[in-house]
Order: sequence, then structure tokens, then C-alpha cells
Amino acid sequence: MRLSNSLRSLPRPLRIVLARLTILVPQMFGVLLATFLLIRLLPGDPALLMLGNMATPEQILSLRERLGLNGSIWSQFTSYLSTVVHGDLGTSMFTSNPVAVDLLDRVPATLELITYAMILTIMVSVVLAVVAVTKPNGMINRFSKVYGLAAGAVPDFWVGLLLIYFLFNVAGIAPAPFGRLDPILTAPPAVTGFLTIDTLLAGDTAALASAVGRLWLPVLTLTIVNAGALMKMTQIVFADNYRSEFIRHARASGLSEWQLVRIAMRNSLPPIITMVGFLFGFLLGAAVLVETIFAWGGLGQYAVSAVMNSDYPALQGFVLVAAAFILIVYTVVDVLYGIADPRIEV
Repeated sequence: MRLSNSLRSLPRPLRIVLARLTILVPQMFGVLLATFLLIRLLPGDPALLMLGNMATPEQILSLRERLGLNGSIWSQFTSYLSTVVHGDLGTSMFTSNPVAVDLLDRVPATLELITYAMILTIMVSVVLAVVAVTKPNGMINRFSKVYGLAAGAVPDFWVGLLLIYFLFNVAGIAPAPFGRLDPILTAPPAVTGFLTIDTLLAGDTAALASAVGRLWLPVLTLTIVNAGALMKMTQIVFADNYRSEFIRHARASGLSEWQLVRIAMRNSLPPIITMVGFLFGFLLGAAVLVETIFAWGGLGQYAVSAVMNSDYPALQGFVLVAAAFILIVYTVVDVLYGIADPRIEV
């Protein structure tokens, strides 16, 4: 009882976080176990891939022994779990680097891409939805109907290739789609890992311009493909609130149109926040092809390479980081959801 009363005295967001942390450990263990078992079902022998088809059975057996692949599945999992608990994700079979080092080099690139893409997606989606609902006879409403249907049916790699062709090859207003920074420029000291922020902190305007220039095409690609779903969700929820009885009463009471929109949007936030959280987690995997097209050097390319090479430690490390990221996103969504809707009990 005392513990319950103590928890009730904590701030609401902190109570939500503590409630989610209690299930975080079993969830991560389940991810570790499922990932470990499923990866072992992938076709291909890592030792054979590393040594080539001309390797002798003795050489393959010796390498498998060094890689720890000759033991039973459970002994391999026990060994892997022990190393993970101590912060060691293993060594990549093909880069020969610690997986943690490889991931730390690539995580900022992916996070920068999907964070800016998510910010732009929210801005575009909310603006289009609100204008379409408040001005039902306008061009924006007609455009939103066409865009909402087309966006989900268009592959992101196709949109990326079209943008590269028209904006880089034809118009010449976009930089070459090769990496995050111009090769002739020196990367700033890593502070956040986001080149746009690190170049700003370093006061390097040339590098900042290059980082922003190379960022906007892949961000635009992800926004065009993913904003449609969020726009439709926002439009449906916002329309229900905007046309509700309490908004009619507020309008009759003399509130301005901006105040009515703000009230309706405030009441529409919970499902929108849920959709944003889902999209943010989805973008971590959805950005794989976009990263490949723009040679972005993020987590997506690393995961594809790990699958192609049967690089067990690298693939396990990627899935672990992706699962942790998604769980963190969903925890933040729960906190925001609880703040947006005080009726939810914690």
C-alpha cells in the first residue's frame, strides 16, 4: 500500500515510464532469443562464405570452431547472452570490427535521416489535413484525396530515383546522391552524430550547407511516401472533432477560427501521437532502400550486408539496436499519450 501511494505521488510522466520499464527486460530477452534462433535458420554457412568455395573441410571446421559455431544452439545462445549483458555485441565476421563500434558509426546517420523525415512528415500531414477539413471546397482538399490514395501505393525507391533524375540530373539543383557530406570536406568533430548539428556547433558553414544539401532529397523521399497515411489519419480524427457539437457550441460562443482549430486538434492528439510513433519505428526499417539509393551509410545498409554475408553478430546487433529504439519510441508515445489524455489511468 505504501509503495502504491508513493508511486501515485510521482509525476504522471515518470509513473508511465516506470510502468513501461517493468516489461522492458522481458521484451528485450524475447527479442534476443527470437533473433538468435531465427538468424540460425538463414541459409548459408558463415565460415564457407568467409573462406570461399575452395576451402577444405578442415579449414571450414577450424574457422567454425573459432567463431563458436560448433556448439549446440543453447550453448551458443548462453555464450551470446553473457557477452551482451556485459555490453559486448561480438565482432563482425566481415568487417572484423566490434559490432558495437560499427553500429555507433552508423546509428547517427540513420537517426538523422528518419528524425528530419518524421518532422517534415508531421508538418506536411497536419497542415494538409487541417486545411482540407476547414476548407472542404478548396484545392487542398481535392489534392489530399488524390495524394492520400497514391502515396501508399508508390515505392520509396521509385520516388527516390525520380527525385534524383529530375532534381539532380535534369534540373541540377540537388547534389549528387553519394553520402552525407561532400568528399572534399572534412567532417566536424562528432558531438551528436547529426552532421547538421555538429557542423553548426563547429561553425563550419561550408560543411553545414553540404550536409543540409545532401539530406533534403532522402528526407523528401521518405516524407512523400509516408505523409499520406498520417495525413489521412489526421484528417479523419480532426474532422470528427472539428464538426462535433462542442466545437459548434464554441463557435456560437464567439471563439475565433484559430481557437476552434486549436481545440479540435488538441482533442485529436491521442490517435495522431500513436500513428506518429508507429511511423517513426517503421522508418527505421523502411529507410533501407532509401539509404542504399543515396549511399547514406546507415543502419539499413549494414543490416542488408549482414544478411547477405550471414554475419550473425552484425545482424543480431542490428536487431537488438532496432528493438531497443522501437521500445524507446513506444515508451515516449505512451508518455505523450498520457499527457494528451489525462483520463488514462496509470
